[in-house]
Amino acid sequence: MQHTPSNPEVNPSEKPTDESSNKQYSIKQLSRILAKLIVETRDFMLKVLDIRGEIDEEGTKQGIRKEINFTGHNAWILIFAIFLASVGLNTNSTAVIIGAMLVSPLMGPIVGIGLAVGINDFPMLKRSVKNLGIAVAISVITSALYFAVTPLSEAQSELLARTQPTIFDVLIATFGGLAGIVAGSRKEKSNVIPGVAIATALMPPLCTAGYGLGTGQWPFFLGAFYLFFINSVFISLSTFVVVRLLNFEKEHLVDPRSERKVRIYITAFAIITLVPSVYLGWRVVQQAVFKTNVQRFLAENTNFKESYVIDSKSSYYNADSSVIEITLMGEGLKSEQMEALKEKLPVYGLAGTSLIIRQSQGFNAEIEQELNQKLRVGIIEDLYKRNEELIKDKDKKIGLLETELAKYKRTDIRTPQITKELKVLYKNLESFAYYDAIVANANTGKIDTIPTVIIRGTGFYNPQDLKQLLKVRLEKDTLQVIYY
Repeated sequence: MQHTPSNPEVNPSEKPTDESSNKQYSIKQLSRILAKLIVETRDFMLKVLDIRGEIDEEGTKQGIRKEINFTGHNAWILIFAIFLASVGLNTNSTAVIIGAMLVSPLMGPIVGIGLAVGINDFPMLKRSVKNLGIAVAISVITSALYFAVTPLSEAQSELLARTQPTIFDVLIATFGGLAGIVAGSRKEKSNVIPGVAIATALMPPLCTAGYGLGTGQWPFFLGAFYLFFINSVFISLSTFVVVRLLNFEKEHLVDPRSERKVRIYITAFAIITLVPSVYLGWRVVQQAVFKTNVQRFLAENTNFKESYVIDSKSSYYNADSSVIEITLMGEGLKSEQMEALKEKLPVYGLAGTSLIIRQSQGFNAEIEQELNQKLRVGIIEDLYKRNEELIKDKDKKIGLLETELAKYKRTDIRTPQITKELKVLYKNLESFAYYDAIVANANTGKIDTIPTVIIRGTGFYNPQDLKQLLKVRLEKDTLQVIYY
């Protein structure tokens, strides 16, 4: 009889098999937990985002139909709103422009087009398109008449902002339109529609188009009208999408083949409208990136010991031939230094960009005149306004300082060269003097030697920058500058 051991040895292969089974069981259990969590999260989000229970389909249709027609009160409200917006654009008043957008009834026929296509209401579609055409004609003619007679003919920033539509305007119109139709379809109405009218900005583009028509500037007219067209198309498209998703009852039944054709036409129309804005938006982004790269390049590479950058605002972006143009004053850069600067351009994302360096040596009459116009009229005049009080105080000090400083004048070998350089920037410069002033402290009796510059003339609107420039040229850590 075979004896069976009471404590048989465990087969070594059995333990790994048990561990493998446990791991497989754990993975299956974890998968079930994750699947359950995903389903619960989906159900929760669907419950949170579900709007079907709050929809007032019939009320939404009736409300949109009432706002389509541009006759009587709506026509006059639109005319007055157009005048408001035109005045706001003309005077660069953002508050007036916003007020005009709140008053304007332009959203009615645009939303009406989207609803009509969504529910196959062809009479409503014709009525919406007709009234939108009437509204556009009233708006453009009214604003053109205003801008034709206004004495303020210069285009302000609010006008210029409506002449170059981009893909970002498409996004604004799309999400604004979605917010508008979702809010408009609720049983309980809210104040979302005025906000949509402001965000999508239908009025200002039409007024800007009127400005282009009234002043004969066709780029303004075309750019602004394209912006209005983008807003109208994508607000209507957003309305169409929401109406279809909410399954609004259709007025007329159409066979599936015709429905498919309509969807294809709408998609093609939206893409055709979208393409130019994508290109323009890409250019805007490229210009912004170029500007940032130029600023970084100049900040990190133009701190010269003997030269000072006096103008770097002439840079411009072009897809094929971008240019960075800077003007230097002081000791001229050597050709090796300029080549080294050009070799660094690719490091800053500026490959293919031309670097033009203008220096004070060798300025001809044409360049000098250009600098005077750009610097004196632009930068220096702006800085003068900020330092006007400082300039007034100088007159009181000149009488006391001139007598004392005259005793200690001495000629510096760099004075004639600096005088020539300053004369390039400041046509009204009369004289330039440099000497070391001996100054005694009345309290301590300590005597200091302070390098001092005396400048006579007018037009020195930026004392701090000029002082920094002179410190570099004279190789002085401290310097006092006196104007008279």
